[in-house]
Amino acid sequence: MIGRRETSVPELRVYAPEHARLAATLLLAVMLMLAPWLLALPEWMGRGFVMVGLTLVAVAGLMLLQTRLRLNARAMAAELLTGFIEKDATPSFVTDDDGMIHACNAAAVKRFQDASKETLAGTLRSVLANPSAVLFRLQNRARVDGAAREDIVTRRGHVRLAVHQMNGGSYLWRVEDILERAGSGRGAEAVAVPMITVGRTGAVLFMNEAARGLIGERAKSTDRLFPSLPVLPGKINTLSTKSGPVQVLVSEKNRTQGRSELYMMEVDEKELAAGQAGFESLPVPFLKVAPSGEILTANKMALRLLGIDSCGNRKLGQLMEGLGRPMSDWLRDTADGLAPNKSEFLRVARRDKEVFVQITLTRILEEGAPVLIAVLNDATELKTLEAQFVQSQKMQAIGQLAGGVAHDFNNLLTAIAGHCDLLLLRHDQGDQDYGDLIQIHENANRAAALVSQLLAFSRKQTLQPEVLDVRDTLSDLTHLLNRLVGEKVTLTLSHDPVMKAIRADKRQLEQVLMNLVVNARDAMPQGGEIRVETEVLSLDGPLERDRATVPEGDWVTVKVSDEGVGIAPDKLQKVFEPFYTTKRTGEGTGLGLSTAYGIIKQTGGYIFVDSVKGHGTQFTLFFPVYKQQPQLQPAARSEDKAAAAKHGEGVVLLVEDEAPVRAFASRALRMRGYTVLEAESAEDALRTLEDPGLTVDVFVTDVVMPGMDGPSWVREALKERPETRVVFVSGYAEGAFGEAEPMVPNSVFLPKPFSLNQLTETVHAQLH
Repeated sequence: MIGRRETSVPELRVYAPEHARLAATLLLAVMLMLAPWLLALPEWMGRGFVMVGLTLVAVAGLMLLQTRLRLNARAMAAELLTGFIEKDATPSFVTDDDGMIHACNAAAVKRFQDASKETLAGTLRSVLANPSAVLFRLQNRARVDGAAREDIVTRRGHVRLAVHQMNGGSYLWRVEDILERAGSGRGAEAVAVPMITVGRTGAVLFMNEAARGLIGERAKSTDRLFPSLPVLPGKINTLSTKSGPVQVLVSEKNRTQGRSELYMMEVDEKELAAGQAGFESLPVPFLKVAPSGEILTANKMALRLLGIDSCGNRKLGQLMEGLGRPMSDWLRDTADGLAPNKSEFLRVARRDKEVFVQITLTRILEEGAPVLIAVLNDATELKTLEAQFVQSQKMQAIGQLAGGVAHDFNNLLTAIAGHCDLLLLRHDQGDQDYGDLIQIHENANRAAALVSQLLAFSRKQTLQPEVLDVRDTLSDLTHLLNRLVGEKVTLTLSHDPVMKAIRADKRQLEQVLMNLVVNARDAMPQGGEIRVETEVLSLDGPLERDRATVPEGDWVTVKVSDEGVGIAPDKLQKVFEPFYTTKRTGEGTGLGLSTAYGIIKQTGGYIFVDSVKGHGTQFTLFFPVYKQQPQLQPAARSEDKAAAAKHGEGVVLLVEDEAPVRAFASRALRMRGYTVLEAESAEDALRTLEDPGLTVDVFVTDVVMPGMDGPSWVREALKERPETRVVFVSGYAEGAFGEAEPMVPNSVFLPKPFSLNQLTETVHAQLH
């Protein structure tokens, strides 16, 4: 049995086990008594006993040290209890890592009959069926998080067990009884409005924290609270409190089994004299709504959230939208007690900004008639995050769709344009069919440009970046832009005199600028001025705008401004979404700005929009400055070009699953003198290469094919033929496939659609 001693702290129990110190003392005494006998033994036996004795002495020393450490821990626990939890009304214990009780306060001794137990598990056995498992679980969580808490339901009621890890390895435990909340649920404690639950006989079954604070004490019956009975819901009633009578507006909510909840809203005497009692003083947005939808009362916070000055002669359906079913049905079902008591997220019908609210309806009775109380919470940030998540998923799905469509179209366009090239080789300009073939070729190129827009929208197009001066790019576009804007609109260009170079795809950048200028023109049907300004901007710190962060450094900005109709604030954040347009039907597809967004992002830049309704719109483009100075390459002489155009002999293995593309490519290569071996799949290509006597100089293969893809079979083939050159062709973008795989050596990429000359020149360049 472990001994205990009482400290000088009144009603504070501290445990101090003495068995370790007693055992160590007895061990030393035995060693001293046996010392003469050990000296009389033979030398070899004496040495053995001496070694055993020294070991026992060391063990005794360790036991004494451990005892000292435990005594220090208990002293610290006593000091902590003296200054912190001694007078705490909640039963509290301090234990070590093994659950041994160091100390407990007076509330613990009074609450638990087994408080004299040595361990906390033994003390709590009268409350919990399996306390060891619960204590072990909470203590492990406290080691990681520093503290842990758990509410446990027992046959005797609810118990909240909390633990905090302290310095020195001790643990502070608090055991709190949670009173039953009859008919109200635990959520009632968090309600800021005073509320009591009343039974059939008028007994007060539950009072939330706000009610206890208003009344000043616990009450057992309504006759103690209300001098005048019965309580009149919807009216001003006098409430007896510890500090004196107060006037409260009472709202009643019926519950099952004869229980009801009374919500009490304190009314100021000045407001009562002015006839403004009730909702105005509440700290949360409240509406009182009739079952038919008319708003009866709204407090100031609700009016501010809804963006209106008053709610006179307005219905709830006029102020909110997005329920998914008629608002009248929802209100009627709630008034009849048929609707589930859950919140709904609705959009407030405001034009200045987009606001979402979470609205919870509660049915109460006023003079025997049902009335609905609507509690509003601002859920704009939550819905914005949800919309961003949904938008990202939608963009990903549409991007995959666009990439797949572009791949299929590129295969078709490769076959169309390629066979057109073959026909043009057999027709000169004097032939009557030459003009028709040129038309086919040009329209195929236009279709390829549209497919490129789809890939730009999905941010999967193959860019051909080059070092550019934005001023030169705009100068080349000036003539075309002036034709696009027409006579009513004036186009003004303004450049920074000290301009820095950027690295971008010139064709794609021109597409973005033309799209922005055309949008500015359409926003000014009566004419106006479009300003295009370029500037070099140095950011000393990150620039945060529209949920994006522009890193510090040097940037080239391009601003396109107009004096048009502008964009409404609630529509401004949607302009970069695919298929969203503010133009009328037939005037726009809604892909222009989303395509521009994809191009700018893939270039490593940013695009922002600012607009004021009725005053105009400004788009700002940020491009990172190209830091490395471009190296000037000497112009190739015409003799070199002529020499490069000559094609020698070689063996080409062509792997393409699309038969029309394979037919065009093989004919084009054979016309230039190459020996072509065809395969319709990667498996066929590997079977062809099994012949050891076969010599192949170049692999020309599609990337995406049924079965094994292009990079996979090429890596397999290069194990036996490491010197073979490779040309990858694909309707997808370069880098949109196999990004996690290493680069294939001696390989180049040729995007579809490609012409006859592009294919043969690429193969020739690989061979030489």
